[in-house]
Amino acid sequence: MDKFETLTGVAAPLPLINIDTDMIIPKQFLKTIKRSGLGVNLFDEMRFDDDGKEIPDFVLNQPAYRNAEIIVAGDNFGCGSSREHAPWALLDFGIRAVIAPSFADIFYNNCFKNGILPIALPQEQVDVIMQEAQKGENARITVNLEEQTVTITDGTAFAFEVDSFKKHCLLEGLDDIGLTMEKAASIDAFEAQASQARPWV
Repeated sequence: MDKFETLTGVAAPLPLINIDTDMIIPKQFLKTIKRSGLGVNLFDEMRFDDDGKEIPDFVLNQPAYRNAEIIVAGDNFGCGSSREHAPWALLDFGIRAVIAPSFADIFYNNCFKNGILPIALPQEQVDVIMQEAQKGENARITVNLEEQTVTITDGTAFAFEVDSFKKHCLLEGLDDIGLTMEKAASIDAFEAQASQARPWV
């Protein structure tokens, strides 16, 4: 998993509440267990019409936001089913941070396990960042995980809270497997000792 330290990029404004995981990645794309390749289907039913053509009005189809790395959204982002494909699709598209007033718990935790930083801020602060994001490529938003700040173009910074363990994992690029591998020496020593003590196992 890639480390998350400081991200400066374009933020796509998505001023909708209750964006659920089926909107993020519709159920017909859940047949794979691979984490890659889902970005093309991110927000599929909002991005494409029935003929597979792009819907011009959707934010990620607009030239200014095609390479967005941040999404600014409404309350209760990631609600619905617990599918881990939702953060997989966001990450594969290139999204590394989502800013919203609140998140569904399971989606929130899945983001950290997949290298995405979900940032919960008060509605009035999200509104300011949303207005900034609507400026397109003229607005560059910086997310600093170490300092726990979101900074907009004019230098205004908003502080956010994040669990210290989750922060550590993102800063170091550690998913569940990476955390386990940090203990590889201890695991090897335990297994060697166990095999001597119980050779019949």
